[in-house]
This record gives sequence, structure tokens and C-alpha cells, in this order.
Amino acid sequence: MSDTKANAEALVPKFKFERLLNQDQAGRRSSMVGTIDGQPALLILERAPFPSSTDYLGSVAASLSAIKNLGANDIYHWYLANSGPVSSSGDSSADSHEFADLKINLIWPCTEKHIKKYSRQGVRFVTETPEIYRDHVRPYMQAQREAGRLNWAFNIIEGRKEVEDVIYRTPYGEDPDEGFLLLPDLNWDRKTLDALHLLGLVERRDLWSLRDLRKKHLPWLRHMRTKFLDATTRVYPSVERDQLKLYVHYQPTYYHLHIHIVHVALEAGATQATGKAVGLESIMAQLESMAGGDEAGMDALTLCYTLGEASDLWVDVFEPLKRTTSTTS
Repeated sequence: MSDTKANAEALVPKFKFERLLNQDQAGRRSSMVGTIDGQPALLILERAPFPSSTDYLGSVAASLSAIKNLGANDIYHWYLANSGPVSSSGDSSADSHEFADLKINLIWPCTEKHIKKYSRQGVRFVTETPEIYRDHVRPYMQAQREAGRLNWAFNIIEGRKEVEDVIYRTPYGEDPDEGFLLLPDLNWDRKTLDALHLLGLVERRDLWSLRDLRKKHLPWLRHMRTKFLDATTRVYPSVERDQLKLYVHYQPTYYHLHIHIVHVALEAGATQATGKAVGLESIMAQLESMAGGDEAGMDALTLCYTLGEASDLWVDVFEPLKRTTSTTS
């Protein structure tokens, strides 16, 4: 085991609980804040699908054990683990990680922004007109990019970080317009195919979000959709193309275009809900039906979506706009 993995796996038992931030997905995910070695840490515990093994079902979970690090990038770490010892009917060759029933995300050291993101908060439904996008949201996006918020993503795309986590990639730099890679979403346990959730990161950097997509991008979008489906079904042959759906988030967590590739059987949580997820096929259909030439695009539409009250976009943009509107009306 590499020193990096060993060090990452030693972190979780050192977590000192301070308070519960939130429980969601019907109590299957708990977000907690605490410390590790005196530094603030966020620990997100999520139940993986329960194994069907009779050995596992016959055992009693008592404590976290067999922590297996799945990957680490800067302050982000993710693991599979057992919530307790497992009886393997005397079979000493049984791999304890077969019975992993917890998916763990760890952010350490975390920031106040991380704590806000994972805390329970009110949600607002906002309307982003083309004018609001142009005058307020686009400058906000640009500021996020200029602050270096995408360096971690560029490190992955360029092959400097998380090389072992990438499950498929085209040769970097060979075709910058069509190059891409696939890697598992942090919330997927990497083994339950009905819960498959991949991220497709494109190499090109001129597309920040769906707002940058124009009619001229339709051939590219169709081609990339085919390439994403081909790559996913090549890596996971038991998954068929019509068992996958592709979507993007608006607002996305980070401003570099990326596509979510998800098994249709995955339970639709908040990240797949209306007001967050926009189907790739719907975007293409919208572009196809638009009047105008090749430069007509998604920046001309009014989009509605949800925002947490602790998000910077609500605090810095939409809440001040709401106060201004209320004052002038």
C-alpha cells in the first residue's frame, strides 16, 4: 500500500465529532463537522446499497472497520468501509471489503464554505433572465475561474492528479476539441452498476456551462453524446446504452463543462431534480428549435433553478437583486 493511501485511511478514525450538519436521502447520508488533528474536517457518511450476502446480513454492525481508501485529491478523500465485523463462516480468504456498507467522503482540512454547503439550509427558486446572466452571473462565474477554483479539475484533465481513478480517457492533447475523460462521481461506490454515476470532463476550456452552448455546437454535442455512451458501455459491458441518461447541472458546482452519465435505475435525488439537472437531449432539442444563426444559444433563455440560501450565488447576486426589486416595486 502506498504511503498516500495509508495516510488517507488513517484519517477517518481520528475524526472528532462536533455537531451534525444535515441528514438527507431519507437518513442514508449524514454530514458532520468536527476536527482531525485540531483542524476542521467535514465527514459525510453515506449508506451504500446493502450487500445480499447472508454472512453480512447475519452480522451485527458495531463499529467502523476495514477502511479502504478509494482516492484522494488535495483535501478530498473517499472510502468504502464496514460498519462492523463480518463473520465469513470460517472462510479466512473472504475479502472484508466485499461487505462494505458505508461510502465515506472526507474533506480535510475543510473551510467555512464547505461547512455552509453541507449544512441544512433554506432553498430558493430563482429566475435567471438573459440580462441577469449577462450582468451578474457571468461576472460571478469569471471571478470563480480567475480565483483558481478549477485548478483541481485541470490537474485531472491534464493527467497530473487522480490518474488511477480515471476509468477512460482519450489521449490528452491529441484532439483538444473532442478529448475527454470519464471518472466515477464521488458519491458512487464504484461497484453497484444500478447506481452507476460517472462524470465526463471535456478537454476544451471555452465552455463553462450550458449557457455557453450555441447552435454551432450541435454537431459537437451529438458526437460527444455518442462518445460518452460508447466509452461507458465499453468499460461496463453489462450496461446498455438505453440504461444511461446524460445531463448537466445548472448551476453547476464548478464552471468547466462536464456531463453526468447516470444509470436510469439510480434513485433520483436532489441532484437529478427539476431546477438542477437539465437533460443533454433537452438542451440539443432546445438549440435545434431556436431561431437565428449559429451564434444563437442558451444564453438567450430565461432559466429557473434552485439555490441554497448559504450559496455565494444567492448571497452575492440573487438576494441583493430581490431586495432591490422589493424596494423599487
